[in-house]
Amino acid sequence: MKILISAGPTREYIDPVRFISNPSTGKMGYLIAEECLKKGHSVVIVSGPTHLKPPGKARLLRVETAEEMRKEILKRFPKADALIMTAAVSDWRPAKKHRGKLKRKKAWELKLVPNPDILKEAVRIKRKNQTVVGFALETSDILKNAGEKLKEKKLDLIVADTPDFLKGKDSKVVFILKDGRVEKFSRLDKRQTAVKTVKLLEEL
Repeated sequence: MKILISAGPTREYIDPVRFISNPSTGKMGYLIAEECLKKGHSVVIVSGPTHLKPPGKARLLRVETAEEMRKEILKRFPKADALIMTAAVSDWRPAKKHRGKLKRKKAWELKLVPNPDILKEAVRIKRKNQTVVGFALETSDILKNAGEKLKEKKLDLIVADTPDFLKGKDSKVVFILKDGRVEKFSRLDKRQTAVKTVKLLEEL
């Protein structure tokens, strides 16, 4: 298969030197890419800022903002057999990016506006023979919240985990498929999660 993978965080700039982001390392997406390559699939990674070295035969496209990631994903998804969205895309961006560095202020209100939902947009242009996998980080009601996202975004598979992964620990992980199947694990590491994700993708 030709597999398109998003990975890492995005950066939403306030001014030339300050941005909004999150602690995502991109490791999950890169491990999934590695596992896909082991299985003989071709891989394109659209990656936000990370210090990770991509797997040797994967094509790497570096982006920073959610809008840049959106552009690359929607451009390349039509030629892919599957899309795996592991990236921690910022939900909001500053309403305005200031050209110059802002001076220190005692108090300041920053207006944010929503970023596009890349996964939803990709599903809108999905063909019948394509597969879309989403990831969800949940702090509570992991099964309920992930199940709702699966239906809302019309995904084939969703993989839900907890903030433990961000802390470098093993996490509770739930895999929910569009046919209603659910597989729950009390503790998995990121590599085990990557292996399981690719296995389920191949079975879809």
